[in-house]
Amino acid sequence: MITKLYVDVTNYLNELKNDEQGVTAIEYGLIGVAMAAFLILTFASDGSLITALDGAFDDIAADLDAF
Repeated sequence: MITKLYVDVTNYLNELKNDEQGVTAIEYGLIGVAMAAFLILTFASDGSLITALDGAFDDIAADLDAF
C-alpha cells in the first residue's frame, strides 16, 4: 500500500515537473511586469531621459516657430 502511494506520488510529481502548459503565458507576464517597472522608473523620475526629451521638443518647437 505504501509502495503504491509512493509510486503514485512520484508519477504525479514527474508529470507536474514535465508539464509545460501555461509556461509561455507566465513568461510573457513576467516580461510585461519588467517592462512596466522599467517604464515607471524611467518616466516617473526627472532623470536625464526626461530632460533630454524635453529639450528636444523645445528645440523642435523653436524651429517651427522660426518658420
